[in-house]
Amino acid sequence: MTARLTAERLLPDLTPAERARAERVEAVLPAIAAAAEAADAAGKLPEGHLELLGEAGLLGLVIPESYGGLGGGLRDLAATTYSIGTVCGSTALAYFFHCSSSSRGMLPLAALEAGLYTDEEAPVVRAFAEKVLTLMGAEKKSIGNFASEAVKASNANVLIQTTATRTEGGWLLNGEKSFGCLSGSGDYALVTARREDVDGLDALSLFLVPKNAAGSRPRLDWSGLGMRASDNFGLVLEDCFVADDLALTVPGGFTRATQMSRGSWVGNQIAIAAIYAGIAQGVWDYALGRTMAATFADTGKPIASSPMHQVLIGEGERHLAEAHLWLRRQIELEASDPPILPKPEVVQSWKLAKGAICEHAHEVALAALKMCGTSGALMGNEIGRAVRDTTMGLVQAFPAERGKLDLAKMIVEKEGWAGLTTTDSFKPTPTSPAANGSAVNGALNGAPAPALEKA
Repeated sequence: MTARLTAERLLPDLTPAERARAERVEAVLPAIAAAAEAADAAGKLPEGHLELLGEAGLLGLVIPESYGGLGGGLRDLAATTYSIGTVCGSTALAYFFHCSSSSRGMLPLAALEAGLYTDEEAPVVRAFAEKVLTLMGAEKKSIGNFASEAVKASNANVLIQTTATRTEGGWLLNGEKSFGCLSGSGDYALVTARREDVDGLDALSLFLVPKNAAGSRPRLDWSGLGMRASDNFGLVLEDCFVADDLALTVPGGFTRATQMSRGSWVGNQIAIAAIYAGIAQGVWDYALGRTMAATFADTGKPIASSPMHQVLIGEGERHLAEAHLWLRRQIELEASDPPILPKPEVVQSWKLAKGAICEHAHEVALAALKMCGTSGALMGNEIGRAVRDTTMGLVQAFPAERGKLDLAKMIVEKEGWAGLTTTDSFKPTPTSPAANGSAVNGALNGAPAPALEKA
């Protein structure tokens, strides 16, 4: 009988091609697990991890084979972040941020196929999209994804203040990104900035900043509560030059591409929630195994046989099952072909799913903590890392409370939170499909994605 893969605990119906890709993931899990405790203590992604993932072909997991990748899709991505999450949440998060960069290649290509660009714009858009995909696929380069900034907007996840100013042969970037994994360790940083000479959301542009580029540096040493080894230091840009061939600055070019997402914004966010379900599965296996192996000195029975532990086991199993159910449902909604539900309903489901998955995952970690008691409550072991890592899921992207509120606004007021906005987004240009911001919102007016869209 074929051995069960970690990915099959989430998706038991893997196709032969998905299973082959999952076997590559399974092969790297022991090395990642062995380094997890030391990486957490040091607060740094181990140097060899990116090379390990590259050698396994996993940096190109969701890149089409025509660009040197493995040709996987959203199911592969969620299964992989889940699997890596069972052994190291930090590595899973860093890997997700790399893979999420693929959407900046896949979505523009889908938008080209849908005819959303003019004949003049199309070659520029295609060149950038293919650059991203080739770097990740054939060249096995790692790319950190930097959009988040410390400044906040009342109606969007991310407010972009980083500016791009035209100069000879390229652009000068200035700004500060507060969040983004692989700071200083990825081969490139994918940066979202706004053109100073364009108004509104059409100003949003994409830039590939090479590692160690003059004028770029990690923002701060980040001593997070959890996910400490994800190299999540942010990015500072001070007159950082980016050449034209590493930029997508067509006005409205990025926002038009986001219309092609099947889910919210760029359409792969469910794979970040999969990390927390994976962490929950990993810590639960550890706690249950430990508790079953330990026995009472007077009876010889497993400690797990005590009434208190059996209550905890029942609660932990319930929360773990619910995290998996929410996760599987959302993956099916975003990956099914043909689509099961229209995009607005898929996004509404995501607003609840993200918070539910992360809250259930944290409850599993707390049950594991109680099951293992004081002797198991160590800072860096599986219990300590899982409690801290799953806590980050309660606040990352948006808390459950934000998702519920946004869902209610979408239902009652037909209005949702945007993915990205800018400080001058109230002055849109009327000529672009993205002028009213609906493309960036990705919730109410987005078009369904063609089969090309993978992540």
